[in-house]
Amino acid sequence: MAIVVATPGDAVPLIASEPDGSAIEIVCLDGGTDSEYRALEAVVAEARRRGCRFSGDPFVLDAGVGSVTGQILDVFHETGPVRVRTLDPDPTHVGYDKERKLPIVHEPPARGQAARSALRAARRYQRAVGVPVFVDCRAAGTDPGLRPESAGRYPLPSRWLVSGKDGRLSAYLPTAAGVARWTEGRTEAEGWSGPELLEGPDLMPGLTVVQGPDGYAYLIGLSRKDRKEGGADLEVVYAAQYQTGRPLGPWVKLGNPHTSWQVARSIGFPVAAFAADGFMHVFVRNFGRGISVLKQSPKGALSSWEALRGRKVADEMAVFASPDGSVHLVARTRDGDAAVHWYHGSTAAGWQEDRRIPVSPRAGSLSAAPESGTVRFRYAATNEVCVWWPGAHAPIGLGGPDGDGPVTGVVGADIQGWGCTVLVRGGQGGVPAIGAHPDGRPDTGVWWSPSGERSIVPPAAAFDSQGRVVIVTVGMDGRLRVARQQLGSDGLEFTPWRVQ
Repeated sequence: MAIVVATPGDAVPLIASEPDGSAIEIVCLDGGTDSEYRALEAVVAEARRRGCRFSGDPFVLDAGVGSVTGQILDVFHETGPVRVRTLDPDPTHVGYDKERKLPIVHEPPARGQAARSALRAARRYQRAVGVPVFVDCRAAGTDPGLRPESAGRYPLPSRWLVSGKDGRLSAYLPTAAGVARWTEGRTEAEGWSGPELLEGPDLMPGLTVVQGPDGYAYLIGLSRKDRKEGGADLEVVYAAQYQTGRPLGPWVKLGNPHTSWQVARSIGFPVAAFAADGFMHVFVRNFGRGISVLKQSPKGALSSWEALRGRKVADEMAVFASPDGSVHLVARTRDGDAAVHWYHGSTAAGWQEDRRIPVSPRAGSLSAAPESGTVRFRYAATNEVCVWWPGAHAPIGLGGPDGDGPVTGVVGADIQGWGCTVLVRGGQGGVPAIGAHPDGRPDTGVWWSPSGERSIVPPAAAFDSQGRVVIVTVGMDGRLRVARQQLGSDGLEFTPWRVQ
C-alpha cells in the first residue's frame, strides 16, 4: 500500500488508521518541517509495533526535476502497490466569498495537488500493469482514528455483487483507472473471468451500484475532467450493464446541481434508487451541505436538479425503496451523531424531511438493508450493528460491535427449510463476519462468525442461479475470494474460500 501526501505530517493520520500488519510505502511531495518528520517517525514506530512493515525511508519527490505525477508513477513501478491512499483532490470548503463568488478553502493547495497527482499516477500504473489498483481518498476534516472505509471521500459500494438476467453474478468495484468487473462463468467449474477494466470518463475512485426493475445493473459515479482554462468540471454519470459479461452501455451525463465549476467540484458522491414507477432518483450532497435530487424516467427523460432545503448533512447517505415503492433517503448529519430522513409525500407536498429519527450512525456505516424499506448502521456510541425502518420508534441492535464499515446481505436464504436473512460485514481486522436471523425477525438476535481473511473492500452478498448465498471479498493481493452456501447442511455453512 502506498500513501501519497504533500508533507510527512499529512501521512501521520493515514498510517495511524491502517490495520495491523499492513505493508506501507510513503511518498511525500516535500520533506516538511522537523516537527512533522518527528511525528512521522513516532507513528511509524507505533505502526511497526502493530506489525506494519516499511521497506525504508519515505520517498521525497523533487519538483524541480520534472513531473510530480511521473515521479509518483516511478515509485509505483518500483513498489507495486495494490492500494493507494491519499487526501481529497477537491478539499472541502469552509465558507463562500460572496464578492469573489468563490468557495473559501483552508486546506493547503499542496494537499489537493498531491491527491490529484496520485490519482493520475495510479491510473497510468494500472493501465500499464493490467491489475486493479484500489484508491482511497481520505475526506478532509475526518476523525484521524477512523479506518479508511469510514472516512473515504469517494465511498466503496456495499452492494457490488449483482445477479444478471441469466442468473450469473457480476462484481463491480471502483479502481484508479475505472470500474473493475469480474463475471461468473456459465458453470461453477469454469470459475470467474476478470478483472476486466470498464473505463469511464475520468471516473473518481468511488461507485454506486443499483439494480433497476428491468434487472439491469446501473453503475453511478463522478467524472472529473480538467478544463483547458484551468480547474476541473465534476459531474454525475452513469452507465447500464444490460447483459452479463457483455460490453457496458455508454456513460450518460447527469450534470451537477451547480453551474460554477469552483462550486460544483465540492459535491458529495451520488447515491440512487428506483421507485415502483420505474423512475431512478439520484441524490448528492450539494455545496450548501444540503441534498439535491434528480430523477430520470423509464424512457430516459431527465428532470432538473432539485435542492432539498433542510438540515446540513455529511457525505454519507443510504437510499432505498419502501414496500409501497416510494423512495426514501437517510443521511448522516454534518454536526453530531444523528441522521435525517427524507421521503416523498404526495405530489403536492413533494419531498418531506424528518429530523427526529432514532438513528445515530457511526461514520462510514450507513447502508440500505436487504429487507425492503430499511437501513442498517453501526450505533455511534457502541459500534453495534443496528437496523431501523421509517415509523419504528427505536432501532434494533444486532450485535457485532467489532470491525468497521457497512453491513449488507440477502433476504430469503434457505437454512434448513427456514427463510432467513443472511448478513455479512467487515469484522475484526477486516475479516468478514457472517450472521443470520429469521426473515422479518431481527429482534431474535444474530450470531456472528468470522470467515476467511482480511478484505480490502466491504464484503458483498447475493444469490447464485441455484439459490445459494454467495459471499465475495477482495484479498490483500487484490484478487477476488468467493464462498458459497452449502444447501442442506446443518445450519449456515459455506464452502472454503476460492481465489479467482
